[in-house]
Parts: sequence; structure tokens; C-alpha cells
Amino acid sequence: MKDFVIEDRVQKAIDYFESGYNCAQSVFLAYHDLFDLDMETAKKMTVSFGGGIGRLRETCGTTSGMAMLAGFRYPVIDTTDKNARTLNYAIVQKMVGLFKEKYGTINCKSLLQSLKTDTNPEPSPRTPEYYTRRPCGKFIVDATEIAGRMLKGEFEAEIRQAI
Repeated sequence: MKDFVIEDRVQKAIDYFESGYNCAQSVFLAYHDLFDLDMETAKKMTVSFGGGIGRLRETCGTTSGMAMLAGFRYPVIDTTDKNARTLNYAIVQKMVGLFKEKYGTINCKSLLQSLKTDTNPEPSPRTPEYYTRRPCGKFIVDATEIAGRMLKGEFEAEIRQAI
């Protein structure tokens, strides 16, 4: 895997979000190049996970972005490879656990509790007010940082020892 600086990737994720990409896209796109995945494909495969999956306000898109990155870093190529699947799931659980430890939940509606959170599929206009009212930026920062730590292999030895 190519070397990278987590702080640079966090800034990329914020830049993506502030230019109109959703939370899942922002986290994933910050690292897509590490897997030689073209930008158009990366945008398409992540778009539906924004807004708590299709704006249903369920699982936070930042955690979905982390999970997708784990699939590229720790893939399960052979469906009968129980060890690979266990490692992948344990990595995802570790990342989501770190996020949940900080915010108490991965539920989009709960994370956005101070905002009107309807499930109308029409996205909110991306205005300067949208970005100042919304706490999503801090979730993107933390998820991108956690994902970067995972991609650098920080959790792997601990998890392999535990499973």
C-alpha cells in the first residue's frame, strides 16, 4: 500500500464534504486512490450510503465509508475463508467501536438530534448555513482518522491476537 499522511487525508475528506459530497463519499474518497480505484467508480459505489443510507437517517455514512475501506484493505476473496471474514468483521467492529465510544451511537438521526432529520429523499441545499449548522464535519474528521489508522495496519496485530 502507498504511504500516506492521515492529516492530509482528513483534509481531503473535509474538502470533499464542503464541495458537496456526502459523508460516506467524503471518508471513502479520501483514500480511494490507495486501491487504484478510479474516482468515478468510487463516487458511484458510495453515494447511496450518505444521510444514514439513502437519507433514511440510519447508520451514519461515515461509518459506512470506514467499513467499505476495510473491505478493500481486508478483503474476503474466498467466501469459505472464515479467518479472512472474521478479521474483516473484527476490524470494522474496532473502527465503529472507536467512533461509538466518542459519540455514543452510529445512528445518523441520533447524531443529528438537534436538526430536523426527515427522510425525504431530496437532499438539503449545500449552502454555507448547511455546513455551519451541521455536525457532520467532525464525524467525517474522526472517521477519516480512524480509517487511516486502520489502513496503516494499526489495529491488525491486536485483533489477530484476539481472534
